[in-house]
Amino acid sequence: MNSNQWFEKAKMYIPGGVNSPVRAFKDVGGTPIYFKTASGSIIQTEDNVELIDFCNSFGPTILGHSHPEIVEIIHQTAKNGTTYGANHAKEAQFAELICAQIPDMDMIRFVNSGTEAVMTALRLSRGYTKKNKIIKFAGGFHGHPDSTLIKAGSSLLSGGQASSAGISKKLASEVFIANYNNIDSVKNIFDRFGDDIACVIVEPVAGNMGLIRPEKKFLEELRIITNKYSSLLIFDEVINGFRLGPTTYGTICGVKPDITTFGKIIGGGLPIGAIGGIKSVMEYLAPIGPVYQSGTLCGNPMAISAGMKTLEILISSSPYEKMDEYGKKISSEINNASEKKGLNFHIAQLGSMFTPFFKKEPIKNLADAKSCNHQKYAQFFHHMIKKGFYLPPSGYEVCFISAAHNEKQIDKFIDAVLTF
Repeated sequence: MNSNQWFEKAKMYIPGGVNSPVRAFKDVGGTPIYFKTASGSIIQTEDNVELIDFCNSFGPTILGHSHPEIVEIIHQTAKNGTTYGANHAKEAQFAELICAQIPDMDMIRFVNSGTEAVMTALRLSRGYTKKNKIIKFAGGFHGHPDSTLIKAGSSLLSGGQASSAGISKKLASEVFIANYNNIDSVKNIFDRFGDDIACVIVEPVAGNMGLIRPEKKFLEELRIITNKYSSLLIFDEVINGFRLGPTTYGTICGVKPDITTFGKIIGGGLPIGAIGGIKSVMEYLAPIGPVYQSGTLCGNPMAISAGMKTLEILISSSPYEKMDEYGKKISSEINNASEKKGLNFHIAQLGSMFTPFFKKEPIKNLADAKSCNHQKYAQFFHHMIKKGFYLPPSGYEVCFISAAHNEKQIDKFIDAVLTF
């Protein structure tokens, strides 16, 4: 069957036919593409079409799909048991490896997804500070815990409004929405509610309103203001962590958060998440602290083994310089051509991450991202499919370069973009 037939079948048994909303292609239109196989930088669809993948499962396949060493370690681990619901040696080994790569991180707890990591981080921050309210940023996505599915209220100081059914108004009222790259919007909330702000949670490099870099001193100012009010600073590095180097973005930029959340890359393509931080905060987690968290599959041996092997390869082979080189080539050549033609289009890029924005001006926050021409992105997405490339099916997502991409593919990608 082809993608259309599989989608029709899926809709009979799965709500909307998908297990994650972005896969429904509502932002770009058309029939969702069904993958059959993936190897390196290439995916094969159920329509027997070969595509070069610049979505990379939204980030985690940094070494490329089906990396032979990752596949082998999964195979070997599975022969010894796919899950224990008990302790095993690799948990401690992997925890030690991650903490060694992040000098300011003392301890880490493994969970099953980025969403679980964020949920735990928010609960931990409230338990540790004995405060109730949190600050997040408009356009920042942190999975789907109730506390993060909140959009801006009628004013900055009114508390948020639920962006999903099923979230209580009381919980929404305890979440304030600030503007990314605008420290004054954060200070205004602290000026009024600072005594009850448990934490500020932020993607240090925004990745869910397209790729947006933090402006100079923005993260440093967040650290200063949270320290002033004895609130915790949470860096959500589900996307950023180990993507720009063999460590966190917090380590790279020199800003030390109290808590960091992980997902994506540290599982080597398998489901995993983690929460790490300073010892005094982390020891508030059960069984030694009063903040409860548990999970039968937390520390699953297959995800731990795949993630550990991934990080070992990233540390030893260090593909970051080559991926950064490819990212800079994409952005510089396309942006130069776009500027010469006077197009409302540019590529925002950092390391192996980039986003095509259909707007000339730099994108600094959600309002800027919303002002882009998203209808154009939908047309662009389908143009790139026809040219042999798979991108995220939404203009608010980030494209990813993997260690499996080569220069010929990068050149073909640039040519395809310039023919749009």
